[in-house]
Amino acid sequence: MAKLTAAEIADLMPQVPGWSEISEDGMSRLNREFQFDDFKTALSFTNRIGDLAEEADHHPRLVTEWGRVTVTWWSHHEGGMVVADIEMAKKVDAL
Repeated sequence: MAKLTAAEIADLMPQVPGWSEISEDGMSRLNREFQFDDFKTALSFTNRIGDLAEEADHHPRLVTEWGRVTVTWWSHHEGGMVVADIEMAKKVDAL
């Protein structure tokens, strides 16, 4: 799994509408915030993402708050975004 170049990220981003590329600690990351009506629903969504992440052995940063879940994908090992981040974002969107 190789780190994506800026050009590759630009080509892949249309596949994940609603997601944004962010830069944090000098690394490109894939980020999206999801809104919910309450904490219980947000937590359930977080747990479903956790199940997907375990299946794929690729884990995001998940921030769960009342009515909101923020999901951020990147590869710690590669130091930025990889193709698996795009694929996992698609799976999260399908939830």
